[in-house]
Amino acid sequence: QVQLVESGGGLVQAGGSLTLSCVASGQTFSRYTMGWFRQAPGKEREFVGSINSNGRTTYYKDSVKGRFTISRDNAKNTVYLQMNSLKPEDTAVYYCARSSRVFGSGNAPSPTEYDYWGQGTRVTVSS
Repeated sequence: QVQLVESGGGLVQAGGSLTLSCVASGQTFSRYTMGWFRQAPGKEREFVGSINSNGRTTYYKDSVKGRFTISRDNAKNTVYLQMNSLKPEDTAVYYCARSSRVFGSGNAPSPTEYDYWGQGTRVTVSS
């Protein structure tokens, strides 16, 4: 059983930065695409970005391109979401997830492509 544990959320002013971390249990972390999703109150869960297994390819939701960066450290079984220039509309619970496919392209925007999820970490951006 894979467990994903996010951390790093909190309250930040608009224009500020946060870095979220997600640590995965298990021996096979380096084989899988990892994704970040978020869910704002009253809204559906949405794709933020994803990173392929070796960390060389990333994909992002248009509204976060240039502000958010996903990276991973396979030696530490950890994926990161660096968030800069935060806006109030970025307020949400952020989730990391592991793709169900081994060595995929990294382009995995649908929640149905993931089989393990973390519990989420809340990010609140004040105006």
